Amino acid sequence: MASNKDFYEILGVSKSADEKEIKKAYRKMAMKYHPDKNPDDKEAEEKFKEVNEAYEILSDPEKRRMYDQYGADAFNGQGGFGGAGGFGGAGGFEDIFDMFGDVFGGGRGFGGFGGFSGSSRRGPRRGDDIRQSITLDFLDAVFGKKVSIKVTRNEECDVCHGTGAKPGTSKKTCQTCNGSGVVRDVKNTPFGNIATQRECPTCHGTGEEIESPCTNCHGKGYVRKTKTVEVDIPAGIDDGQAIRLAGQGEYGELGGPRGDLILIINVRDHKMFQRDGFDIYMNMPISFVQAALGDDIQVPTVDGDVKYSIPEGTQTGTVFRLKGKGVQKINSQGRGDQYVKVNVEVPKKLTDKQVSLLKEFAKETGEVVSGNRKTFGQKIEDFFTK
Repeated sequence: MASNKDFYEILGVSKSADEKEIKKAYRKMAMKYHPDKNPDDKEAEEKFKEVNEAYEILSDPEKRRMYDQYGADAFNGQGGFGGAGGFGGAGGFEDIFDMFGDVFGGGRGFGGFGGFSGSSRRGPRRGDDIRQSITLDFLDAVFGKKVSIKVTRNEECDVCHGTGAKPGTSKKTCQTCNGSGVVRDVKNTPFGNIATQRECPTCHGTGEEIESPCTNCHGKGYVRKTKTVEVDIPAGIDDGQAIRLAGQGEYGELGGPRGDLILIINVRDHKMFQRDGFDIYMNMPISFVQAALGDDIQVPTVDGDVKYSIPEGTQTGTVFRLKGKGVQKINSQGRGDQYVKVNVEVPKKLTDKQVSLLKEFAKETGEVVSGNRKTFGQKIEDFFTK
């Protein structure tokens, strides 16, 4: 034990502090520096050791008298953490367990101290969430749909109604842990007797034993079943998004609430429409004549065909917008837009008359066209001469 430590200063009390003040100060400082509240903090760990060391001396009237008279040197080689009068001595660790039982609730302690006094009996536990995928058609995602899905999950046993005990019997207090849900082990170490606490192997932390398990669920209180769940898919849901259905997950143990069902949405591609956010995109083919002269065309949308006037001289790659013809915005009144990209299709097979007319058209516009259209005989000749 270092001789330069001031135990009163470590606890933040005066030298005239009484036993009650020292205990109160210790509780405050120990809570502040406890490793559970400062994980992986070496400085806090050292502070916690100092606080416990100070309290060990100042809480014992005889040790405190010796400290006041001779200082920390009075305990070199005969006390402190490693000595007979240290934490391993009578009243040392047990006092600390009693003090921390209502502070940390019997949780994991510092340096393996663990298992402070107080019950650690396991209480109700929320059921786990279930994650499941669902695949929708493009239009079902756009407009929403009510679907039925199969979910396999734990359900309360119909025979024992969740108790795990055979009908007509009941649970009893666990004899191994006396209903606390934990058992304590004490080990002798260089730092004294170290007490640790672990879940009771007999009752698994519940504090109760089942003498006659239910033959249907084998004492678990629940069984595996497949249920049908109705799901309202909201309009506007998109690929990769999720829907959370509260209370539709796994069964909660010991009366705990059910978990949630989380549905991951997959949306199939559409042969015509592509989606980006709440907007829809598509390519619209039009003829050379429609592009040149303009025309009223029928444009497909998710709501059906709508009329749109193509202006004369429309170029390929032109994009026009149909306002409000996109996807419904989730939980909103608005909709996105539809964007239509025009692709002008050039005819591949022309009659002689069409060729003649196009040449006349080119002549009228002053365009010089060499023209490489060949007759059938010329094509045959090319075939045999190549």
